[in-house]
Amino acid sequence: MRIRGILFDLDGTLLDSERQSAEAMARALWSGLGIEIGQSERDFIIGRSWVDIYENLCRVHGPLAWARDQLIAATAAERVQVFADLGVDILPGAQAAVERLRRFPLAVVTGSSRVEAAQALAALGLRDAFAAVVASEDVARSKPAPDGYLAAAAALGVDPSACLVIEDSQAGIAAGLAAGAVVVAVEAGNFALHDQSAAHHVLATLDQLTVDFVRRL
Repeated sequence: MRIRGILFDLDGTLLDSERQSAEAMARALWSGLGIEIGQSERDFIIGRSWVDIYENLCRVHGPLAWARDQLIAATAAERVQVFADLGVDILPGAQAAVERLRRFPLAVVTGSSRVEAAQALAALGLRDAFAAVVASEDVARSKPAPDGYLAAAAALGVDPSACLVIEDSQAGIAAGLAAGAVVVAVEAGNFALHDQSAAHHVLATLDQLTVDFVRRL
């Protein structure tokens, strides 16, 4: 069997919490710094890491009084209430796909913070499914750089070429390819209409991500 490890993106692949994250960031910036953000800044977070999000905010509003880590912490704190207010949208087939693929070593690679990743995995009920979680604090470069996927493969003890990457965004697909992995894109959470054509395979939903599919790769 060629595939020996499976590396999942989180937001846009397993669940859609980017609307909630944008609302949490907006609440944090308003209550903490008196900064009101527009829809374009909310939309910017889709498929992007905190490195890119923070840099964009500084471009729009000038240098922030908060460091990036402070913004992440404040947003994560607000997300607890936002999740309670708005709920979280679990993408079709996500939980079942992870459960049936647990015979493989699994990891999550996300541009979210560790705290946000933990919140999302708790909402999914999948905290214990993943042997490794690589978050924004764990790598020097975010997607489309391969750092996160290389780190996850190393944590699983699997060569990147024997890993399957599951993604939704163009940057994430590029990161998986740069790591040397087999890349599958999933359309269900691609609300930003990222170009997924570079992926080796494109699936409509995670319902199609079966053990037999993985074995045929």
